[in-house]
Amino acid sequence: QVQLVESGGGLVQAGGSLRLSCAASGRTYSYYKMAWFRQAPGKDREFVADINWSGSAKYYTDSVAGRFTISGDNAKNTIYLQMTSLKPEDTAVYHCAFGLFGLAKYDYWGQGTQVTVSS
Repeated sequence: QVQLVESGGGLVQAGGSLRLSCAASGRTYSYYKMAWFRQAPGKDREFVADINWSGSAKYYTDSVAGRFTISGDNAKNTIYLQMTSLKPEDTAVYHCAFGLFGLAKYDYWGQGTQVTVSS
């Protein structure tokens, strides 16, 4: 089992910045991926960004590329999502996810942290 706890959400004005954190604990794996997803009210969950265990591979959905940066700190078992130039359409609950590298699915999910961007 892997436990994930997100933090760092909040209310920010459009154009502002926030940094989300996701701390992982529990079972350890050598090869894995971690990701951020988000879900806005009335919408499906959406992939935002992911990173592999070494930090050598990072992917972003088009709508956040150039504005968001995913990073990881293996010593702290934590990943981050630095969000800049925030827009009202970025408003959502942001969830952290963990999965084994090479598999499409994510097996473990955090409870989420609310990000609200006001116009």
